[in-house]
Amino acid sequence: MSEFAPYQPSSPAGLPPGYPLPAPRRPRVLATLAWVAAFAVLLGCTLLTILVITSETGALGLVTGSVLAVVPVFPVVAVYLWLDRYEAEPPSLLVLAFLWGAGVATFAALVINTASVAAIQQAGGDASSGAVFVAPVVEETMKGLAIVLILLVRRREFDGVVDGIVYAGMAGIGFAFVENVLYLGRTLMESGTAGTVFVFVLRCVASPFAHPLFTAATGIGLGLAVRTRNPLLKLLYPVLGWAVAVLLHGAWNYSASSGLGGFLLAYIAFQVPVFLGFVALAVYARRREGRLIGRHLEVYCSTGWLSPSEVQMLASIPGRREARSWASRTGGGAARRAMRDFQEMASELAFLRERMIRGSAPQDARTTEYAMLASMSQLRAVFLPQWAANHPR
Repeated sequence: MSEFAPYQPSSPAGLPPGYPLPAPRRPRVLATLAWVAAFAVLLGCTLLTILVITSETGALGLVTGSVLAVVPVFPVVAVYLWLDRYEAEPPSLLVLAFLWGAGVATFAALVINTASVAAIQQAGGDASSGAVFVAPVVEETMKGLAIVLILLVRRREFDGVVDGIVYAGMAGIGFAFVENVLYLGRTLMESGTAGTVFVFVLRCVASPFAHPLFTAATGIGLGLAVRTRNPLLKLLYPVLGWAVAVLLHGAWNYSASSGLGGFLLAYIAFQVPVFLGFVALAVYARRREGRLIGRHLEVYCSTGWLSPSEVQMLASIPGRREARSWASRTGGGAARRAMRDFQEMASELAFLRERMIRGSAPQDARTTEYAMLASMSQLRAVFLPQWAANHPR
């Protein structure tokens, strides 16, 4: 039995008789142009990446590598979506981050890494040093730009550390997918089935979280930056996060170039503890979001917009899940969807409230706050029709 009491909504008192929503804002020209430019870059880089990989692996290697590389994608994506339960990020932005990692970041890495290795060899250096000193800088920079792009074009959807981890994870998953296609396809052409199986186990089974984990450090840095008003920390946090991502990536590549014995030792002694530490940090950040939501929504109880039972439900993942089940049992699919949207908007409202308190909210925060409260009242009327009957517009 759940430790949370079944959801029993009580009707908030003192609501105004009508809740007119403000007129929707017209889309910003710069944001629209940014989306068009991002789409053009994504499409162009993706096509070029496919051409480059095909030239190295052939059609058979491309198809085989794609089929094998997609295996770890779904469970890893599911983990990041689980982390993002309080305020699910817009699917369009998640897809953007994934495609940026798969298209732009991989193409840039293919070009720059290849040129760097050639330059190192011409200078008489060890070509393997490029994987340790050059590739981590290039790849973490390019993957991190996906998070920066989202932060620039959709600042309202970026609320802190959890969002940074999720967007970073999607960029890392996209990058790892295409990189795995290349390595698997190339190995199939050079070493046959046995070698391909070995690479699949090494990259897709033993280390599917490697790239998402590295880039998560950059996401954490950007997530901390959006939560502070200190100009120095706004710059320092992302730089430190990026540096940690590069160091983790470089250490991983170094262990991979040290032979199977060196890799296994580094994997057990270093990579596993780092992964467990990341999991602990991610879970802590998600729980902190729940506490934050509960704290910032309490103010709306005193003004009648929310009831105490609703705030308690909204601050708990099990409570939200039970509320959606309750809505489905009592009102069907429409009520469940309304409850889900009610919960999502409540999370956005809490994060907006936090930015208002910190002084980092946009100028129209008060208007947006009222629009969210009004929309939540309309959604409540769907899953709680008796409330609507007692509060006619």
